[in-house]
Amino acid sequence: MSESQRIGQLFIIGLTRDHLDAAERTAVAQFHFGSVSFTAKTSAGVAAVRAIVDAVQAEATPTATGRVKFLVAANQEGGLIQALSGPGFDVMPSALSQGTLAPADLERMAARWGRELRAAGINLDFAPVADVVPPGTDAGNAPIGQLEREYGHDPATVSSHVAAFIRGMEEAGVATSAKHFPGLGRVAGNTDFTAAVTDLITTRHDPFLQPFAGAIHAGVPFVMISLATYERIDPRHLAAFSPAVMTGMLRVDLGYRGLVISDALGAAAVASIPPATRALDFVGAGGDMIVVNQLVPAVQMAQALASAAAQSPGFRDRVNDAVLRVLRTKEAMGLLPCDA
Repeated sequence: MSESQRIGQLFIIGLTRDHLDAAERTAVAQFHFGSVSFTAKTSAGVAAVRAIVDAVQAEATPTATGRVKFLVAANQEGGLIQALSGPGFDVMPSALSQGTLAPADLERMAARWGRELRAAGINLDFAPVADVVPPGTDAGNAPIGQLEREYGHDPATVSSHVAAFIRGMEEAGVATSAKHFPGLGRVAGNTDFTAAVTDLITTRHDPFLQPFAGAIHAGVPFVMISLATYERIDPRHLAAFSPAVMTGMLRVDLGYRGLVISDALGAAAVASIPPATRALDFVGAGGDMIVVNQLVPAVQMAQALASAAAQSPGFRDRVNDAVLRVLRTKEAMGLLPCDA
């Protein structure tokens, strides 16, 4: 693969109105973006989603991606956060309701939901949410509690159900992403819509990290990093730009060896930061894959990574380390060419 093709593997770009439009096809050809995600809700059903995914995978040509197939992701948590519905998809209960099930029952249900995703061509679910919302604080927690996205209100319950969801999806052949490390359960604002979201409580060895440790033990292949600032861990950086969070806590403390992906780097939490800076800071701090729904900043980010890699051997090594991790994960998922 060329260097530009390798850099393209570090991106998950959003499908415009849940279709790969002409501008995105051109960007895939020119900037070699190697993964995509559904960004809007659709009730079209499994067959319609599969047609879109098949069209996406047809773009995995020798010149575009070196014939490496795409990760195709969706936010399929349940409740209010179920991107894909319609014929062939179950109506998934909220994570809070899922948390009342026995873990074995949730695992069986997650396997069924995973088979639906596989039938639609989806191979990555941006779930489960591993954040813990303290009892009685749901109403004040905009990103998780208000939307019933948590599996419960204590680390043990959340941990057991996060692991069950991961195992069920894995049985169906769908990769998962535990989010939003190191947790959004104790913040007020939603980073999708609000800047300067700050956690004043979480510490580096906090008990509320247990669900993430459980997810890693269950073999989760992706961990998504939040866009909040954690005052008692690294007050100078958002988590997605923090070596202390991504390298120190996730890699060293928890021993995680999988892919580190960003929360959406087009969200309000980072809107005041130039796209190039977002990409350089995320990858430089230890991130592997950039999730960005908007095409223009994605192109700016890819150009910035290419320029920095050309100028700095150390940064090029960091990029290549991330690319190798992406390709190894894709190989395990059957997305590399047979002769690779």
